[in-house]
Amino acid sequence: MDNLKAELLRGLWYVACPGAEIKAGAMTGRKLMGELVLIGRDRHGKVFALRDICPHRGIPLRHGWFDGEHVQCCYHGWKFDTDGACVDIPSTHEYQTIDYSKITCGAYPAVEQQGLIWIYFAEKGEKPEDGRQPAPPLLPDFAADQGPSVAIMQPFVCSVDHAALGLMDPTHAAFVHTSWWFKKNGAKLRPKEKVFEPSELGWAMVRHKIPPQNIAYRYLLGDNVTTEISYRLPGLRIEHIKGDRHCVVGLTTITPVTEDETEVRQLFWSTIGWLKPFNPLVRYLMNVFLDQDRRVVIQQREGLEYNPKLMLINDADTQGRWWMQLKREWATSQAEGRAFDNPVKARTLRWMS
Repeated sequence: MDNLKAELLRGLWYVACPGAEIKAGAMTGRKLMGELVLIGRDRHGKVFALRDICPHRGIPLRHGWFDGEHVQCCYHGWKFDTDGACVDIPSTHEYQTIDYSKITCGAYPAVEQQGLIWIYFAEKGEKPEDGRQPAPPLLPDFAADQGPSVAIMQPFVCSVDHAALGLMDPTHAAFVHTSWWFKKNGAKLRPKEKVFEPSELGWAMVRHKIPPQNIAYRYLLGDNVTTEISYRLPGLRIEHIKGDRHCVVGLTTITPVTEDETEVRQLFWSTIGWLKPFNPLVRYLMNVFLDQDRRVVIQQREGLEYNPKLMLINDADTQGRWWMQLKREWATSQAEGRAFDNPVKARTLRWMS
């Protein structure tokens, strides 16, 4: 956590982008996990992900063409199918024999689920079903083919660790999330007490009732509104808010671009159909809040350049400690070839915010 760069965990599914960003017959190049990745959708609507480097001369395949079935390199016209296998080399003459089955640009397991494209980055070349996370997590209360109502992304010029620590920090809101229309003159700090317990690949703030002063939730979702917030590797925050009439799920994803660059996405699913006309306003507000987090980690980087020893305190910074403990246990258990043992223990945390 003291370093500017983060260790990137493998053997896990990462959110690459919303499926709506990739049209049928289209492809786009991204840098994810320090690697060049080509993401596309074939003419039948199925998504795929390839290593975005032609094995012939190393030029990224994104500079070439895609006909909905094959990706063709712009340099010498080599063609690859959506599994990464080479299917044609135009310069091959009739007396030359080349075994195409031995040529591949490389591919990543990719699935589309709940409107998101997930890519699996293997630890040692394993398939997801042979690893420790066979499939991406499924968000509660929404079908596998139901995409988000609103989605935004902002690039954070910081490591995935510092992005995660900032976004899970429970005490910064009164000082960072201020606007002329929201907490203009700061907010009075109030005591908070929440119960936490371990959950799959992370931890969860145990489901509890929304405070009665939050009347907007009751208006939108009905009575008996409760919420549960969970964090899990490799960088997911899932908030599930549920009332008698409706529910909302908010997902924050933290995907490493490199060791010190990160893409942060915020997405919302809702059962409230009549809210759709307000999506542009919701998107604007989401961008304002996320940009406040983005700006503060950029400012933080000025100090981190000098490699200071960070002084985390109990309770308020405990979730940050859990994050690093989870990462260390994942990496260690991978190296030792044993099952992952969640280091988080149930406890109650208290802070002022």
